[in-house]
Amino acid sequence: MKYDFTTILDRGGHDSVAVDAVTDRSNPNAPTPPKPGFDVIPMWIADMSFPLCPAVQKAVADRLQVPHCGYFAPRKEYFDSIIRWQTQRNGAQGLAREHISYENGVLGGLMSAMNVLCSRGDKVLVHSPTYIGFTNTLTNAGLHIIHSPLYKDQDSVWRMDFEDMEKKIVEHSIHTAIFCSPHNPTGRVWDRWEVEKYMDICQKHDVYVVSDEIWSDILRPELSHVPTQSVSPDARERTIALYAPSKTFSLAGLVGAYHIAYNKRLQDRMIKESSLSHYNNINLLSMYALIGAYSAEGEAWSQELRQVIAQNVDHACAYIQDRFPGVEVIKPQGTYMLYLDCTKWCEERGKTIDDVKQAGWDVGIGWQDGRAFHGPCHLRVNLALPLSRLQEALERMDQYVFNGK
Repeated sequence: MKYDFTTILDRGGHDSVAVDAVTDRSNPNAPTPPKPGFDVIPMWIADMSFPLCPAVQKAVADRLQVPHCGYFAPRKEYFDSIIRWQTQRNGAQGLAREHISYENGVLGGLMSAMNVLCSRGDKVLVHSPTYIGFTNTLTNAGLHIIHSPLYKDQDSVWRMDFEDMEKKIVEHSIHTAIFCSPHNPTGRVWDRWEVEKYMDICQKHDVYVVSDEIWSDILRPELSHVPTQSVSPDARERTIALYAPSKTFSLAGLVGAYHIAYNKRLQDRMIKESSLSHYNNINLLSMYALIGAYSAEGEAWSQELRQVIAQNVDHACAYIQDRFPGVEVIKPQGTYMLYLDCTKWCEERGKTIDDVKQAGWDVGIGWQDGRAFHGPCHLRVNLALPLSRLQEALERMDQYVFNGK
């Protein structure tokens, strides 16, 4: 490969919550540090342990050679980069500058959209398992989440329960839904017919949709993303889509997302709502980071990333299925997260998910409690790290957690 996905980065002490939070004892919610002799392998927070994309690093570094950072307006190149990326990667048609607006993160954009579409106390349809960010954001805003559970079919594929969705929309007088595509935490990449059926139900009951598509660039190489706004003229008009380069290029520390709204009325209201805080403005270096990320070299880097993630997923799933009987894993089609179901393993051994989680943290396996995502006996595991590091983590799981004495 042309790009570096093998170097093991020293992230400790270099502004990485995934590593530094473990030693921050001032934070009562911080994970416990591992036992002596074990370092932390960060596999919980959804950022990557790969070196930064060179095109991003160069774009930011080149801008810092210019000796001023005063007030500025977003460059034309910023919007052109988004239009080119969405057109080439996702087949966007007719996307123009007026359909795009900056957001301070996808959850910030989600909150702006909720304020546009909902009143405090409204009910919002969300699939479960559910991304913890949705849960916290909606709850803090005084909105009520109505869950429509995904289910696993006979082939262990996560599916939407369309009958349950429609029933709950009607029963709870729901007019706003959050759609996660690809789905976090299951990693499901929805087929076009599934997105079409979802949006048909929303059209039938006049439900507006906020579509979180932040993971849309991280799919298995053989798959393609289906933008929610692309499946019908009505879907184009009733959907606010949220995107960011932060997952694809590990840029969460620079902050920066954007929404796409083709419906002028919705776009006007989103821009107004986003302006009310008076600090939802693009950062200079974040702008240049996106321009670098969405360049031709950034595209090439991201394609290699997809291959690396797919290899890591294949390796981890095969290892778990072979070595950890009772631990169920469904191979994700997108994202770099695994969603492990430890129910059978715990039942057979009289253990709890707390026992499993702590046994991992004791030996430096930094994984995440799946209960926050509505998985009662689940763990969420980040695979965006060099293969050698992943192999080490799996060996620790084998020796000290799932097959240890």
